[in-house]
Amino acid sequence: MQRRPVGASGLEVSRVGLGTMTWGEDTPPAEAAEQLRAFVDAGGTLVETADDYGAGAAQQVLGGLLRRTVARDDLVIAGRGTATRVPDERASRSALLRSLDTTLHRLGVDHLDLWQFPGWDPRVPLDEMLSAVQIAVYSGRVRYAGLVAPRGWQLATIAAGAAAGPDPAVCRPVSAQVEYSLLAREPEAELLPAARHHGLGILAWAPLGRGVLTGKYTDGTPADSRGASALLASYVEARRGEHSARIVHSVLTAADGLGTSPLVVALTWVRDRRGVASAVVGARDAAQLRASLAAEDVTLPAEIRTALDDVSDPV
Repeated sequence: MQRRPVGASGLEVSRVGLGTMTWGEDTPPAEAAEQLRAFVDAGGTLVETADDYGAGAAQQVLGGLLRRTVARDDLVIAGRGTATRVPDERASRSALLRSLDTTLHRLGVDHLDLWQFPGWDPRVPLDEMLSAVQIAVYSGRVRYAGLVAPRGWQLATIAAGAAAGPDPAVCRPVSAQVEYSLLAREPEAELLPAARHHGLGILAWAPLGRGVLTGKYTDGTPADSRGASALLASYVEARRGEHSARIVHSVLTAADGLGTSPLVVALTWVRDRRGVASAVVGARDAAQLRASLAAEDVTLPAEIRTALDDVSDPV
């Protein structure tokens, strides 16, 4: 699998990443192990996790696999922190560092390759948030820092604040993780241009439109799908509707013409958008993950890409 730099930094990641949102809940440890082996065997490196996935279960599962299934050094681990369950200190320095330490403990590692923290908290001074990054890097617990779902102006403010701080090379965020797909193109208005200007790479999550772009929901909700899961039904339903149906139809048509799957078409579209360092996919099982990994050998023709751009244009 090809690797790409994350923005203007020296960090490189596989251009498709593996998400762990359902690990420990809908995805049992044995299935997670099979997914991780398939991913690494295909040349994947970026594994994304968060301290609130399964209330910590996902990180515990991943930590176990790092001890038994794959070598820590084979992976680029991106840990996303929600900081704390105490609302008044969500992005305070103490809460951010506490979240980081909890993640490291669950994973059984001494550092994260990429630590992604909340993109904005109006209750906490910006220099306090950036000081948490500085402490984390200086202490060896973090190699690079990134942002989670910031707005364009927030990304620009944080990047400018880091550049004006006492140690720009340490505190400057290198990435922004955001939902981005043919069904979610809102980041193109402000966030993606701001990220390019400030040298941040995009980690695109839910590139398959929460599964809707695979076409599996065209005739209803399959019993074994995420849309039928009590955990994820509302998450999937938010991406369904008449406008989505038109886009899905176009993806199905493109896939049929190319002799590939709609999953590959949707994933490839996101993966190759300007500024995207990696498209992060989650999977129900290893077979589904291997279907995503098949996108490595596919490049969308210009005319199909243009047609998908037009039908999905949010304007």
